[in-house]
Amino acid sequence: MADKNSSKNNFIMQAGILAAAGIISRIIGLLYRGPLQSVIGNLGLGYYQSAYNYYTIILLISSYSIPSAISKAIAQKLGEKEYRNAHRLFHGAMIYVLVVGGIASLFLFFGAGLFVSGAAVTVLRTFAPTIFVYGILGVLRGYFQAHKSMAQTSVSQILEQIANAVVSVGAAYLLIQMFMGTMEVPADQAGQVMRATYGAVGSALGTGVGVLVALLFMAGVYALNRGMILRRVQRDRHEHVDSYGQIFKTITLVVTPFILSTAVYNLSSTVNNSIYTKWYPSLRNLDTVSIYEKYGIFSGQSLTMSNIPIAFASAMASAMIPSVAQLMAARDVKGAREKIGLAVKTTMVISIPCAVGLFVLAKPVISLLFTNKTAEELNLAAALLMTLSLSVIFYALSTLNSSILQGLGKVNTPIINAGISLVVQTVAAVLLLMFTSLDLYSIAIANTLYSGMMCVLNQWAVRRAVGYRQEIVKTFVIPVFASAFMGAAAWAIYEGLYMVTKSMRISVIPAIVIAAVVYFVMLILMRGITEQELRNFPKGYLLVKVAKKCRLLR
Repeated sequence: MADKNSSKNNFIMQAGILAAAGIISRIIGLLYRGPLQSVIGNLGLGYYQSAYNYYTIILLISSYSIPSAISKAIAQKLGEKEYRNAHRLFHGAMIYVLVVGGIASLFLFFGAGLFVSGAAVTVLRTFAPTIFVYGILGVLRGYFQAHKSMAQTSVSQILEQIANAVVSVGAAYLLIQMFMGTMEVPADQAGQVMRATYGAVGSALGTGVGVLVALLFMAGVYALNRGMILRRVQRDRHEHVDSYGQIFKTITLVVTPFILSTAVYNLSSTVNNSIYTKWYPSLRNLDTVSIYEKYGIFSGQSLTMSNIPIAFASAMASAMIPSVAQLMAARDVKGAREKIGLAVKTTMVISIPCAVGLFVLAKPVISLLFTNKTAEELNLAAALLMTLSLSVIFYALSTLNSSILQGLGKVNTPIINAGISLVVQTVAAVLLLMFTSLDLYSIAIANTLYSGMMCVLNQWAVRRAVGYRQEIVKTFVIPVFASAFMGAAAWAIYEGLYMVTKSMRISVIPAIVIAAVVYFVMLILMRGITEQELRNFPKGYLLVKVAKKCRLLR
């Protein structure tokens, strides 16, 4: 029975591999954000993030959804052992991204001025070639994910972030030194803008180099496996071979809903950016440079921190799509329900304590990773992170449920839900900015409202689609109570250490470690997780061993 459960829940392990890579990648991303911020400043981060938001939308429309979409389409063929057609799908997808990615790259380069203005135009043009490269990388990642092999994608993600971190900081520093060292730069606002622009361009170069390094790695992995793949194709005895016309039709039908869903889902940040950096300054007659600087604090620090825990949900979502698609193809609705329930529970067990931890330790966590020139900047970043902390839970669950719906074939539902949530968010942001003095907090509140709407609508849609009811006590109630104990412990330990050391950075690390142990202990004592579920986590056998030694498990 244990073996059966282990096999059945293998996708949790695969999601765990992706989650571990995602978390490592985001930690690397965080670690280099501090040095990057010290080089380019909050204004540079503001220019970078503004360009990055529009680059992301074009990337989403052209290439970003390819791994998930291709993994679903190929997984269905593999489930029917149509290896030849699966490989032809792979070739067709590669042709698709070369054409679409090339067009999107050219459009972004020559049309950058349509999306952003001033210094951000040059930054956005620097992103353009990355879209073309990412499409090829996405097909290779999707191909291996369809085989339920996440290790290749995981390693490529880590390599991508390492290269991104090194080149972003290095290129930003070198560009500033090279170009600003050869000209007389005024010490006024114009000089700050020039420095921020060169720094943001260097950071954008790092993004492109990171994707290129990941592509070279994935291409090498495919080359090593190509002989085995072709031998399996040759042994395929299925008589029906899909024409490339059918393949492109399949790719279009599968990719388009993924693109629309992901694009609408991620329009939230772009809309918020446009409202705050374009519409709001004209409404209140504000200086755009100071607006970009404040937006850099929000997007470069607070929003970046709140996105870290969502890496697990994103990884779980990537693992869910081929698994649920195969179960539904086999008409195993009961099996699909069980996997959905387990995935939701696992995601909540991780996301809820992360949200509480970010709320309780917002200020020291920001101080640990970022350098703010003034106490006002630090307090603003921390308060915004506290405002965003609830969105961690909402985004985690809504991201997972969007992928579940796609795996169930309900590809239009997440698009509709995202569209409704986007309208609500936009109206809320505009009204808050117009009639309150909340300023940047309006954007944080609107962001949380968006994620909450998506969470409710997607959860309801999944329930209707497969008639599934999520277990409440162990999925939500116990993690909330365990997280409350954890949050209290984290706050008490941090405050106690800070009174002695007077250092936020020194005090916060022990507080985080002890808080994680407290949560682990409380979760087991409250029977919020079983031994078998614990074993399904990465290094789960080690966690079980520790729990038994501490007599938490029998």
